[in-house]
Amino acid sequence: MRKARYAHHLPGPQPKERHDWQTVATLLPYLWNFKWRVVFALACLISAKIANVTVPLVFKGIVDSLSLGPAQSLLLVPLGLLAAYAALRFSTSLFTELRELVFARVTQRAVRKIALQVFEHLHSLSLRFHLERQTGGLTRDIERGTRSIGSLISYTLYSILPTLVEISMVLGILAVKYEPSFVMITVAALVVYISFTVSVTNWRTHFRREANELDSAANVAAIDSLLNYETVKYFNNEAWESKRYDAQMQKWETAQVKSQTSLAALNLGQSLIISCAVGLMMWRAARGVAAGAMTVGDIVLVNAFLIQLYIPLNFLGVLYREIRQSLTDIERMFGLLRTNREVKDAPDARALAPRDGNCSIDFVDVGFGYDPERQILFNVSFSVGAGKSVAVVGHSGSGKSTLARLLYRFYDVSKGGIRIDGADIRSLTQSSLRAAIGIVPQDTVLFNDTIYYNIHYGNPTASHAEVIAAAAAAQLHDFIARLPLGYETRVGERGLKLSGGEKQRVAIARALLKNPPILIFDEATSALDSKTEKAIQAQLEQVAVGHTTLVIAHRLSTVMNADEILVLDQGRIVERGGHRELLEAGGAYAQMWALQQQDEAESETKVAISA
Repeated sequence: MRKARYAHHLPGPQPKERHDWQTVATLLPYLWNFKWRVVFALACLISAKIANVTVPLVFKGIVDSLSLGPAQSLLLVPLGLLAAYAALRFSTSLFTELRELVFARVTQRAVRKIALQVFEHLHSLSLRFHLERQTGGLTRDIERGTRSIGSLISYTLYSILPTLVEISMVLGILAVKYEPSFVMITVAALVVYISFTVSVTNWRTHFRREANELDSAANVAAIDSLLNYETVKYFNNEAWESKRYDAQMQKWETAQVKSQTSLAALNLGQSLIISCAVGLMMWRAARGVAAGAMTVGDIVLVNAFLIQLYIPLNFLGVLYREIRQSLTDIERMFGLLRTNREVKDAPDARALAPRDGNCSIDFVDVGFGYDPERQILFNVSFSVGAGKSVAVVGHSGSGKSTLARLLYRFYDVSKGGIRIDGADIRSLTQSSLRAAIGIVPQDTVLFNDTIYYNIHYGNPTASHAEVIAAAAAAQLHDFIARLPLGYETRVGERGLKLSGGEKQRVAIARALLKNPPILIFDEATSALDSKTEKAIQAQLEQVAVGHTTLVIAHRLSTVMNADEILVLDQGRIVERGGHRELLEAGGAYAQMWALQQQDEAESETKVAISA
């Protein structure tokens, strides 16, 4: 049950039927972009195999020439054959290395292009996908998929295909030079060997697949635990987390042992088939020599051919298993590319071009729910004039932050529409839409990099002086100046080295540096103390001048100067107007104001008593 539940949540496809040929067909265009390199690599492969197959023929000539009498054995013949033998040996290595040298760029470029395509596609998916994903399993799928592309190409081009070419050549030589029994023994051994290898490998594939799934499950558990490091510490649950992780690893261990045991059985069966075939072939060759129909060199030739054939075939089980696993991993990664983009640009989408640097916003009868069975917003309509500010207040869960997500078009509305400068945002490109909006979110998540990098991220083209100015405007510069490394201070995973207020000021500086026509402040000062809040609030109000601003707030003191205040309750606008007007109305806003004033007074009394 646990395994099935995990498989359900893993990103990517969980197909009941394999689609190996479709996976290969999807991969081929990436390789065929370098068709001349591919053709040259194949030519090198065939040349290497011709040289490799010719080596035993020359070696047979050397043995036979050395077995002649002294009067017949001229020195020139062995020397010429030895030189040819050495040249062919070198040619085999030369063509093999040329093939790998030429094909290296093909493989690595294909891996690079596919990895980039998957990365870009994941960024293009809706917020719903990223809220439901399991980061550990997702990253492991991408890692396995990209690695498997190189493995698949390596196994097929460097192992399977050369072996098939060599088998064809050897069978041809045996058919021409010797009696049919040699070909029959070789073909029969190959058929039995391959059939046994494929059937046993198919049987044991589920052990490998189970081990991989359990490996991903353990990885998900480990990453989730490490990301929530503080929570683990808060509740003193290190032992619990270790036990949970070890439970997954114990299942993985059992699956790996089964996989290894079945591999031993496969190897023993392969060795038995090869040994029987070699014994029969040498018996036939020995009888031929005894009858005078074959020479000692022929025995050497047959033995050399058998060794050359069965050494690579000895790894056929491993190769077949790895190819199947590589195809599974690549199919899983390509499944990510097939994941439907819930929010897509329309075919005729145009770029947003703000008039005079300002934009007007209109929510028109908007209805929305993250789940069809649970609607969040009901017939929400309001306008934010160009250069004006509108604040939305309400209790937690009323749908305030959903408005920002819809404006960013992380989701599409299920009813009504949202317009910027009169254009429905669904008719605009997502890139131009989001370029026109800057946000200071309630929960600020930073990159595990420097403070400078995180501020500069708001506008990667901004100068150093502009970054410093944005930090100063967010009341952050003095704090940074006191740090030993200043702006080069690293903030840690998700910014955990900074306090909540410091992270929020970085977010404010980042939004100020972007300087877009539309600003969203989603509880922008919620993590700040009263003194810093007042200083930054004044700065935000100054920055908002000339910008179209949507303020989402729980603390009403931060929205008193907004041009219009909307009171949202259970997804509906129940009141709207200015601060003074709403207080005089004595409705929901006035009640919220009174409660907050009372809470602030009680907090100040407690502080005074404790002092």
